[in-house]
Formats: sequence, structure tokens, C-alpha cells
Amino acid sequence: MRMLFPDWAEAVDPAQVYADLPRANGRPSVRLNMIVSVDGGTSWNGVSGALGGPADKALFQVLRSITDVVLVASGTMKAEQYGPAVLPQATQDARRQRGQTAVPPIAVVSRTCRFDWKAPFFTAATGRPIVITVSDADAADRARAAEVAEVIVAGAHDVDLARAMHELGARGARTVLAEGGPTLNGDLARARLLDELCVTLSPLLASGDAKRIIAGSTLDELERLRLRSVCGEDDYLFLRYRPAKI
Repeated sequence: MRMLFPDWAEAVDPAQVYADLPRANGRPSVRLNMIVSVDGGTSWNGVSGALGGPADKALFQVLRSITDVVLVASGTMKAEQYGPAVLPQATQDARRQRGQTAVPPIAVVSRTCRFDWKAPFFTAATGRPIVITVSDADAADRARAAEVAEVIVAGAHDVDLARAMHELGARGARTVLAEGGPTLNGDLARARLLDELCVTLSPLLASGDAKRIIAGSTLDELERLRLRSVCGEDDYLFLRYRPAKI
């Protein structure tokens, strides 16, 4: 991977480039990672994986390797057929030495708390995943979730993401990697919970009616971002932004 900004370097270690996520007060820091086609699509035929390539997938693994918790919406988890996070043994050992769990748990956000409890996401996990839901969800579904996952109830009808972040922090999380989808991203932006936005620009045209990176929640005003770094590999561009206030 080459660094193009703020300095030029023919080869950089992505783990070092992305190691400086700023600290947030009273909650874990939240980094959003999304891929988008040149014409603005976040998916093709309903999934984002088609937009990726070896370079993007390698960075995806790096970002997972350094985070404490992965956050994803239930719709994305189902559409992308999420399983538990998988990391090489050497990476797991390095995480343990840093005081982290061997692999980051994945926290899935759902108002209904209805899942296929026999899916690998739950059955193949080496550590219990996390379900973030609401008190209005059916009590039987919440009880079933508690059998295979840690359950965080954050809000009554809609998930209160600020409260959810607080609960994750109380469980020891210092960093959270959000992986979408766009509606969850919009809720995070609306709640002012995004500390860094990592955007992979894929060298593909997707067309179609895919959502934008952040959707479903209109901000009260335009938010100014500052470019933190630009890297590139295999015609992919890896852009990193932070809110101007940070």
C-alpha cells in the first residue's frame, strides 16, 4: 500500500497508518469503514462485497484486527452473511498482548431481536457476540438472544446508540469499528458518534439504486470533515476523514 497524503511513501504498514484513532470522552471511539463505487454505490446486487478486491479486503482485516468491537446493523449482517470475526493466530496473540480479546466480538443492532439462532454468526463464534436491542422487542426473543450472546438493551422503541456506546465502554471497549449499513451509519452521524470515516473508493461503476454511505437520517446542517490520509493500491483509494472539530 502506498501513502499519497499527507506524505508520499512507496510502502506503508496499514496497521500503523490507522493506529491513531482519537479518544472520545466518556465512550469508545467510533470508526466507520465503508466501500463505495466511483459513481457512489455502496453495493451491487444487494451486497457490498462485489465492490471489493484483495487490497480492500486486506485493509478490512487490518481494521478488524485493531478494534475492540465490530458494530453492524442486523440487515447488513444478514445480507452479507456475516460470520464471527476470524483472525490469524499471530494477530490473535498480538491482540492478547495488548489486553484485547483474541478476536473482536461483533455487536449487531436490531430493534426486533429476531435472528436465525442456528446461523454460524452465533454457533461458530469463539466468543459470545453482542446483540444491541430495545425493551420493546419481544421478551422471548430477548431471552433467546441471551442464551447465545451478550444482550444490551439500549432504548425502548428505537436503539439509543449513545447509550449503546456507553454500555460497550462499560464492558471495556475503547474502540468500535462500524461496518454499516447506511441507515445505521446515518443514525451514528445524527448522534454525533463518528470520530473517523474510512472510505474505500472502488475502481468500479455500480449504477443501480444502492444507498449512499450515510442514509436515512438527515443532519441538521452540513458537517465539515478534514482529510487525514490517502493511501492507494490496485486502483483503490483509501480515504480517511475526521470531523473538523477533532
